[in-house]
Amino acid sequence: MKIAMVAPEKLPLPGNGSVEICILGIARELAHRHQVTIISRQMQGLAATEQIDGITIQRVPATSPVMYTKAVIRLLSQQPYDVIQVDNRPRSMATIKRAFPRTPVVLYLHSLTFAQPGPSKLALMKKADWIAVNSHSLRQRLGRRFPLVKHRMSVVPLGADLSRFRPVESSLEQIHLRTQFGVTKPFSILYVGRLIPGKGVDVLIRATALLQQQPVQLLVAGKGPPYYMRKLRELAQKQKVHVSFRGQINHEHIDQLYRAVDCLVCPSQEHEAFGLVNVEAMASGLPVIASDNGGIREIIESGINGYLVTAYKRPQRFASYLYKLASNPTFAEKLGKAGRDSARAYFSWARTAMHLEATYTRLIRK
Repeated sequence: MKIAMVAPEKLPLPGNGSVEICILGIARELAHRHQVTIISRQMQGLAATEQIDGITIQRVPATSPVMYTKAVIRLLSQQPYDVIQVDNRPRSMATIKRAFPRTPVVLYLHSLTFAQPGPSKLALMKKADWIAVNSHSLRQRLGRRFPLVKHRMSVVPLGADLSRFRPVESSLEQIHLRTQFGVTKPFSILYVGRLIPGKGVDVLIRATALLQQQPVQLLVAGKGPPYYMRKLRELAQKQKVHVSFRGQINHEHIDQLYRAVDCLVCPSQEHEAFGLVNVEAMASGLPVIASDNGGIREIIESGINGYLVTAYKRPQRFASYLYKLASNPTFAEKLGKAGRDSARAYFSWARTAMHLEATYTRLIRK
């Protein structure tokens, strides 16, 4: 098959955005058997055309979403494709479908952000030949917003690169990585993601403060608005929490950070469609504590391969699970191993690609 994958106009690819990470991970698997072209945003320092792992990446200008879509259509017109996948942009997808009415066009939605309720959005969604979503939770919410197109939606879970996201192999490797990332305490807690109020980093700081009897360290990897960063730093200082703000770490190096720490916490306070960081941490053999929220509960089975926090607005709930892990390293290791087994069984890019291949083939035959 000749497959075109259209990335959103906001960030370039390769990149650190979760959608861009997913597109590249899936494309790498599809490229083993198919001819894959990714169309992405052009940025200074990046070539207009590039080959990565058998994938062709073509970059076009993106002065606005509308101009980006027009540039994508011009590029798609240069050669025929068997199927076109558009990620997370219903409006762009609908415009592309109008330009190529005989080509199957798949919309892959990663969140609710660009699918707000209303008749205009419904009209756009109807243009898709099929809609892939990354969790049952997202499908249920979208189904309530757009019941007329729910029958066109199928769940295609995301994954991780299981060869790169792996458990630490030796104490020597872990010592080296801990030194590299400034991990100095016997028990280290990691947060990875955007630093915005809905992600619950403030709740995690308060939870860590409740573990003062334990020698713990909190590492925060991500970026956010300066005013909120100041607020988090002030809270950490007030709560006397040993926290290290690492800033944005390129995704190509983030696997090393997972291997340097002892657990990952995902304290999201708002709906998470999937929660890619949880899968990456589990694949790395880390025990994961996460909010019982949205698609996260489709990844973690509480007490088996991680912990789900039901009352996730309360720091005490996170603190109690953190104490269990910090005070029992053998159990923490067992939980991390179970998470790794779950990731290998259910959350690989190979499985994601297999689901998409089946949908592509059915649409082409139809």
